[in-house]
Amino acid sequence: MAQVRNKQILASGYITGNPKQTDMYLKNSTITLQLPLHASSETVLVKNLVLSCDPYMRGTKRTDRNSLFNSFSPDSPIVGYGVCKVLDSKHPDFQKGDLVWGITKWEEYSIITKTDSFIKIEHTDVPLSYYNGLLGMPGMTAYAGFYEVGFPKKGDYVFISSAFGAVGQLVGQLAKLLGCYVVGSAGSKYKVDILKSKFGFDEAFNYKEEQDLDATLKKYFPNGIDIYFDNVGGDMLEAALVNMRRLGRIVVAGMISQYELDEPQGIKNLVNIVYKQIKVDAFTVYDYYHLYPKFLDTILPYIREGKITYVEDIANGIESGPAALEAMFTGKSSGKQVVLLAHE
Repeated sequence: MAQVRNKQILASGYITGNPKQTDMYLKNSTITLQLPLHASSETVLVKNLVLSCDPYMRGTKRTDRNSLFNSFSPDSPIVGYGVCKVLDSKHPDFQKGDLVWGITKWEEYSIITKTDSFIKIEHTDVPLSYYNGLLGMPGMTAYAGFYEVGFPKKGDYVFISSAFGAVGQLVGQLAKLLGCYVVGSAGSKYKVDILKSKFGFDEAFNYKEEQDLDATLKKYFPNGIDIYFDNVGGDMLEAALVNMRRLGRIVVAGMISQYELDEPQGIKNLVNIVYKQIKVDAFTVYDYYHLYPKFLDTILPYIREGKITYVEDIANGIESGPAALEAMFTGKSSGKQVVLLAHE
């Protein structure tokens, strides 16, 4: 069978911290659109349709064992979530023509030998790009963290940091649908305005303009916080602890303020956990994928009925991938950042 062109985005080398465009390069290669006869029974060949830019896609030192996921290996394609179409398969669960989402490579076509992350897409009445965000890993993170870890109830006072991200925007909307009072923090006036006007948050603030986060939270939560959905850690977590109500819940989904520090920041007021009997619970989405069917049963009707809004920032063409990934880390994305390679 003839070979076809396969553009790839490769890592220049090992990097530490947030990736820049210069940490990646474009390579033109070729691929045969048929699996070799000796391929294992788990192997599939896919055409990548949409690639996802996510906060976990940071560089890690070669010896860093704390990272859950390493997207960068020298002179190898970047690794991350994507939406794909199966072109050939040895796997009994995936057939030619199936649409799937899961972990793939930043290239036009990929041979995937570890398909345990792949989930078949059954519902195509929504944009396929949603499976990189609202209906994919970020959406599942929001759903699991809010419902399974946060144990919300109607009337709760909910605070969400990094609320404009793909996770935060859904947590806020789920909380509003449940009847909670919701406040979010974000990093620009534009994002704050969208949180209130488009996502329905009761209030939002630009954390970059606040000199005293404790006072800020007291202003928005004079009666205290029941649930803090934490994506940031650091100073924001410290301020939230002071403002939690008795028996409050802190859902720890991430600590993006700490990832680049040589020495992670200490939290000075942890005694509030004891005084107020606060439950602090960290989680990873991988432990909750068994709930994906239940998640779809909840979220899809909301989308179809227009009860949930979703904002994407779509970059076109694989060549735009490095710039899109850098933009996501520098706060320049105006929604969930994805890279569109091809339409189904």
